[in-house]
Amino acid sequence: MYRKILLWGLILSLFSVAFGAFGAHALKQLVLPEKVALFETGVRYQFLHAFALILLASYAHQNSNDIVNQKDIAWASNFFLLGIMFFSGSLYLLTFQPLCSYNFSKLAGPITPIGGLFLILGWATWAKLVWQHKVDK
Repeated sequence: MYRKILLWGLILSLFSVAFGAFGAHALKQLVLPEKVALFETGVRYQFLHAFALILLASYAHQNSNDIVNQKDIAWASNFFLLGIMFFSGSLYLLTFQPLCSYNFSKLAGPITPIGGLFLILGWATWAKLVWQHKVDK
């Protein structure tokens, strides 16, 4: 399971760098500065939580013998993935709103805080997991 989490973290990190480069160069010619700032927030949160997935994979690998923890690790990683998709994804949609004929703000506006809640749940689940994990040494 930790291999899948690690791959997600690495792939999302790769896209964070690509999106960041796009935002720093090409995006400034397409949208207003406040939309660029919105995009950069999405990239920042995506990268931070992609890195969290990489760290979570390392934690999962170190504790791979504990079957009880595996369920919580899966929950935490899924919360991070959903959070990235909803939070950062909705910010990306809102960034490109001026370039599209469809009004994404009615859809993306309410999804952003749901994504933030998923990110919080990911951290809370991981914290609970660490709190409950007893090491006999």
